[in-house]
Amino acid sequence: MNSKIWLSSPHMGGTEQKYINEAFQENWIAPLGPNVTGFENDLENYLGENKKVAALSSGTAAIHLALVLAGVLYNDEVLCQSFTFSASANPIAYQRAIPVFVDSEEETWNMCPIHLEKAIQDRIVKGKKPKAIIVVHLYGMPAKIDEIQAIAKKYEIILIEDAAEALGSSYKGQKCGTFGDYGILSFNGNKIITTSGGGALVCKNEEEKNKAIFLATQARDDAPHYQHSHIGYNYRMSNIVAGIGRGQMEVLDEHVSLRQVMHRFYNEIFKDTAGVTVFNELNESYVSNHWLSCVLVDEEKAGFSREGIRLVLLKDNIESRPLWKPMHLQPVFTTSGFYGSGYCEKLFNTGLCLPSGSNLTEVDKERIRIALNNII
Repeated sequence: MNSKIWLSSPHMGGTEQKYINEAFQENWIAPLGPNVTGFENDLENYLGENKKVAALSSGTAAIHLALVLAGVLYNDEVLCQSFTFSASANPIAYQRAIPVFVDSEEETWNMCPIHLEKAIQDRIVKGKKPKAIIVVHLYGMPAKIDEIQAIAKKYEIILIEDAAEALGSSYKGQKCGTFGDYGILSFNGNKIITTSGGGALVCKNEEEKNKAIFLATQARDDAPHYQHSHIGYNYRMSNIVAGIGRGQMEVLDEHVSLRQVMHRFYNEIFKDTAGVTVFNELNESYVSNHWLSCVLVDEEKAGFSREGIRLVLLKDNIESRPLWKPMHLQPVFTTSGFYGSGYCEKLFNTGLCLPSGSNLTEVDKERIRIALNNII
């Protein structure tokens, strides 16, 4: 059997080991140290907008801390994009709050501003003004963040911007992750850059960053003994893991460029294929890192289905994956509210993520091309 072509596998740049070795040599084997500070500084410089960054154990931890800092408590309602990975919504349940899901719009596949405002108005009428909004830049595609930001400001609701898949993406020249009251990054093994596992919380200022770090290190009070006046968490990134991140930051722009090359590769393959739509930017204001390249398949027009493509690729040991199953359809969230027309369900039923790694070789690409041409 041919070797496996993964959907999105880790891609090392070559200098990561240097930072890890330094940590071992200096015995910085802890959730603090020069690599943690250096990684945070690298991210702050990259993102700009005077943002401050706290390096954490995962993107999920970052969302959880954002909700804590936003004051989300038991029985509060949080509006969340339905079309996303479960990590966007699960931390709402950690706070024993209530998720209310919002549909996608057709152009970016992200939270629909129209349905968002309808949801806010309806919840206010019902006496439950939402405490926070979680919008996601899915697959690296920036959401309609101008409209969503304006709605959050209009109703005075905290905006949490899940940019876990969108490091390197931008809207009108501003980096994703810097628009909200809090931003979320992920460095999981399949992301644009990886620390094996890890994430970060993007904050408005140093004070918010310090609050996040305090909560992420078990909320220990300033005392010679162990004293705790708040519930804390073990969410801080380790100095070893941060060393990988420092090396990965050196190749971030290159990795984004290579993902964008893969996206153009699929545009070329499907350019004359009826019924197959490649997920592209709406206009020049949107720049996607194309973390994953995705297509929608109209079976009636194409003569084959999304599942048909997946099985043809699988036969040649090439990984692909259906788009995210919306949160309001997940068994664990069956009692949650949903506002929308169900467009995200159409995306789930007809969409496919294709191999998009920055480390795919020309040989890999040729195998993918041949497999796709066999079904086209």
